[in-house]
Amino acid sequence: MQQASFFDAARECLEASSPADKRALTHRHANNVLNRSPVPGDADVLVAVIDEPGRPAYPRLVDPRQLPRRGLGSPEGRAALVHAVAHIEFNAINLAWDAVHRFRGMPDGYYRDWIRIADDEARHFGMLVERLAELGFAYGDFDAHDGLWDMARRTSHSCLERMALVPRVLEARGLDVTPGMIARLRNAGDAASAAVLEQILEEEVAHVAAGSHWFTWCCAQAGVDPAATFARLVDTHLAGKVRGPFNVAARLRAGFSIGELAAIEAAAA
Repeated sequence: MQQASFFDAARECLEASSPADKRALTHRHANNVLNRSPVPGDADVLVAVIDEPGRPAYPRLVDPRQLPRRGLGSPEGRAALVHAVAHIEFNAINLAWDAVHRFRGMPDGYYRDWIRIADDEARHFGMLVERLAELGFAYGDFDAHDGLWDMARRTSHSCLERMALVPRVLEARGLDVTPGMIARLRNAGDAASAAVLEQILEEEVAHVAAGSHWFTWCCAQAGVDPAATFARLVDTHLAGKVRGPFNVAARLRAGFSIGELAAIEAAAA
């Protein structure tokens, strides 16, 4: 059987609507890419844009302001939090594959990084789905929002902007807020969910670091200063502010400079 190219593999995974199928395809293709060196694919072929990735009928996608705030004092409340993180990870699978499929002509290492990240996100999603089942719920039982994929649409024209605004803003936000979620879950007596989030948090640092690396690479190719460009993009797309407080130690490990962190902390104040 002919091996799929990077781009063919990405398209198949993006189009899969069943979460179970998307996970299985992601693991299969990632194994082929990372261990069996398939052909990268023709970078000159016109990209058939995938505006909407495959997704199940549920969860229902609503405006973030319509999502109810639930306490962690009940199994349902704790499941809602786990579900929210699972939805982020499901979107992160699509975002990683879209970074592969959409942006052609990048170095081989770029594609391998994002396929490895897709594989991680699929594994994270599986861990959270298993934890949801232990709590008596399933993915799709709670409403969710489409904020992550909305940013993918807004950055579809530029790999540089994608690397700046998805890994270094949206995914980096996870580095900031996850420690608080872990503490809240532990205080609520849910050590099992907290342990899942602890593992995910540690592994997400490398994902944001990959975004930092390829953002810097894109800036070098474009002949622009990374710090100034990041500030300009935050100003354009986010009115100049990245929400705090910030997990400074994790962000430094993920490729943010001290100067960048000082600037976004000052803007958030």
